[in-house]
Amino acid sequence: MTDVRRRRFQERTEFRNGSQDGNSNVNGGGMYSGQGFPSQRKWDTRNNYVSGGQNKTRGLNGKNNPQTLTPVEWTPELVERLPKFEKNFYMEHPQVSKRSEAEVRAFCEEQEITTEGENVPRPVVSFEEASFPDYVLEQIRRCGFKAPTAIQAQAWPIALKGRDLIAVAETGSGKTCGYLLPAIVHINAQPYLSPGDGPIVLILAPTRELAVQIQQEATRFGSSSRIKNTCVYGGVSRGPQARDLSRGVEIVIATPGRLIDFLESGRTNLKRVTYLVLDEADRMLDMGFEPQLRQIISQIRPDRQTLMFTATWPKEVRQIAQEFLRRDHIRVSIGTLDLTANKNIDQTIEVCEESDKPLRLSKLLEKVMNGGRILIFTETKKKADELTRSLRGNGWPALAVHGDKSQQERDWVLSQFRSGKQPLMVATDVAARGLDIKDVKYVINYDFPNTIEDYVHRIGRTGRAGALGKSHTFFTPDKFRVAKELVNLLREAGQDVPPELARLIKQSSFGGNGRNFSRYRNYSSYARSGSFSNYGRNAGSSSSSSISYGFGRSR
Repeated sequence: MTDVRRRRFQERTEFRNGSQDGNSNVNGGGMYSGQGFPSQRKWDTRNNYVSGGQNKTRGLNGKNNPQTLTPVEWTPELVERLPKFEKNFYMEHPQVSKRSEAEVRAFCEEQEITTEGENVPRPVVSFEEASFPDYVLEQIRRCGFKAPTAIQAQAWPIALKGRDLIAVAETGSGKTCGYLLPAIVHINAQPYLSPGDGPIVLILAPTRELAVQIQQEATRFGSSSRIKNTCVYGGVSRGPQARDLSRGVEIVIATPGRLIDFLESGRTNLKRVTYLVLDEADRMLDMGFEPQLRQIISQIRPDRQTLMFTATWPKEVRQIAQEFLRRDHIRVSIGTLDLTANKNIDQTIEVCEESDKPLRLSKLLEKVMNGGRILIFTETKKKADELTRSLRGNGWPALAVHGDKSQQERDWVLSQFRSGKQPLMVATDVAARGLDIKDVKYVINYDFPNTIEDYVHRIGRTGRAGALGKSHTFFTPDKFRVAKELVNLLREAGQDVPPELARLIKQSSFGGNGRNFSRYRNYSSYARSGSFSNYGRNAGSSSSSSISYGFGRSR
């Protein structure tokens, strides 16, 4: 260990009163004891700008209603007065420099890496080539990783070079380490935190589950550098999170709403943030977080480094990327920019009536339930609970997780599922994005989602990090509007298209996009052959609010 790093360890240890584990706030709880440092005042006399601070007004109903955060006016004079910071730590490895352009192109084609931008660093093919310090490489070796994933191979040189990055990659691609390891290097090159300072690295995520998972990785890779982190999200007590923020942490992982609460109350500020990550940016926009993102980013110095990770590349994401990132940013895409499913996932589509799903699911579980983890998705929270009760009543070890569950209950269900004690979990889309659970063998779409994007994200819970996975989807005729997109997705991924699905599109008056579908309400008149010929009882029952599940194991 160098003298600089030894001094850094000593000072951090003294400042943290000996706390070592790096995990300031697991599942909403804090770890610090005793009196924390006072929070930063609203007006900073050093830089003369407002950052956070309580800003409330009395509304018409007589209650205190929080206003939006006051945007900082980042004038050139103000930016010039800001403390300088380092963000370029990359030195190209000799092995990388030796490769010919043809070899680089061949590697990128094999990994399906495409880039857009000027002076794009070459990808690396091993951890040693990424120019990480020894303390990062040692942690990578402890984790047993064999080689960088495609997104890591290209994202690491860009991030370590201090460039802004847009990374478009499917779920399960290793993106979390793609931004966390450069973040640790970035933190260790910055001045130490002082009392009242906010974080150096801010990671924004759309859901509590994803935020907690990111924190676990941040703890694992940051512990050797004594880097502290905290996880800030709603649904739990503010007290432990507030204590962590007041005491000082280098990394804050947050959902937008709770972070704004703390900024408005003056519990923390973003003046020290020089490394910003937007994880699952497309999902945050889908969930309506764009106003909150704008409020938060308005508080951060414009010369920061920004990394945006997204699974899709729609117009809305492109627009905010142009606003939030520097003009010389680099875009990296893994695979095509069109929506695609992971080719490591074996997809099965079963066209059936709503009333036939319970029996179909029971038979499927008897076939695939052999110790592996199985994730079942439903369209609504009510159906998730009803389906779980029916499954448990028939002997299946099922648990449910969705947005109406308390955070404590959700954490418990996820821990039971992760450990394998309860290998069957029923979930709504709240768990579809960012949920990283190793060895999910099967994903079952009991209800097909409303969009093809959500379908891709759901089945992406299996087949992660290069592993093989399987998905099984029950597709009812009332979802005909997305049938054509589903067929295109299956063909692009090299999957079989069931003839019933193709016939559904062909017989639709509008090629899968029409509005008149009354003749398909009774599917028994539509499915004419094979195991589908007996479907059709209780046709049209899918819209009923009272659901009856006839599960039972075959003997």
